[in-house]
Amino acid sequence: MTEKKLTQIKPHGGTLVNLMVEGDAKQALLATADTLPKLELNERELADIEMLATGAMSPLDGFMTEEIYKSVLDTMHLPHGLPWTLPITLAVKQGQDASIYSEGTDVALVHDGTILGVLHLTSKWQPDKTAEAKTILLTNDEAHPGVQYLNSIGDTYLGGKLSVFEKPKHEILNDYRLDPKETHVLFKAKGWSTVVAFQTRNPIHRAHEYLQKTALEIVDGLLIHPLVGATKKGDIPADVRMDCYNVLLENYYPKDRVAITVFPAAMRYAGPREAIFHAIVRKNYGCTHFIVGRDHAGVGDYYGTYDAQYIFDEFDPAALDITPLMFEHAFFCKRCGNMASQKTCPHGNEDHVFLSGTKVRAMLEEGELPPPTFTRPEVAEVLKKAYQKGE
Repeated sequence: MTEKKLTQIKPHGGTLVNLMVEGDAKQALLATADTLPKLELNERELADIEMLATGAMSPLDGFMTEEIYKSVLDTMHLPHGLPWTLPITLAVKQGQDASIYSEGTDVALVHDGTILGVLHLTSKWQPDKTAEAKTILLTNDEAHPGVQYLNSIGDTYLGGKLSVFEKPKHEILNDYRLDPKETHVLFKAKGWSTVVAFQTRNPIHRAHEYLQKTALEIVDGLLIHPLVGATKKGDIPADVRMDCYNVLLENYYPKDRVAITVFPAAMRYAGPREAIFHAIVRKNYGCTHFIVGRDHAGVGDYYGTYDAQYIFDEFDPAALDITPLMFEHAFFCKRCGNMASQKTCPHGNEDHVFLSGTKVRAMLEEGELPPPTFTRPEVAEVLKKAYQKGE
């Protein structure tokens, strides 16, 4: 029997970026870092510097300059033509004197008193944040969490290449934090050439499970890659979600065909543009396929139900080089007796089990478990205990 040839997808742009500096180069920068003007990183910027440093955002080698920023806003591509849809920016904090930062100099990037790295500042400008919100988020409504973020930061952006000394420290889920080079090694060890990634910021319910297992029929492995960076108020904490994922994987998934590691990114809630970003970044982690479901990266009703799928038609598939798997909304049909979608089920809405997030939260707060047609009982128990503890 001929042994299967193992191949792995190339990172976005062809090379996995590594911005971590070590040895003499690190010591030389550290020796001068204390004398540099400093900039405190917020929660989103912390997530971004970690992903930039480890190559998750390849081919970016730092926070965007004005040229790159404008290209992304205007064309959804980097200046040299590679697809990229979200600005990755560093802002001077509100009330901070931006004049202490000068192009052609270095800036020490700090969190909780620790210098994590140095920005080699080459671009400083005042963006039109109202236009950024309208272009990226498709709204200027202050109820949108992405607009709230833009309103919370300063009016000056700083861009340039990065030299990173150390990644941010995390208090939880450290056993699940694999950098892109490590997921590549993991997939190779498992013998996976084709890997489908599933993005989530919520516990997995039956509809998600249906999408994942349908996708798993056509690839070697599944990477469940929950986002654990900054999310909006009311989202379920990352450690509770991880407990839900683990109890689900223990009982309902083939252990040799599924992996779970965490995705350190912050949510932008940018809908269609964020769907492309999530796909590109998963390619850097070594995934060949990416699940795009209903209202991916959405919030409220700012985006159409399937806009995050339609946007893939605006890109050259060869340039993206990761295969999106598009799924319609899935549900349990009482007459079919199984999970289905509008593509496979002939019955009406009256036979479909659908619970809103608000309804599920209300049930859990009352100590009531959602039905097994919506979520697995083991997952419901984890959520019930968390809600009873007030988490």
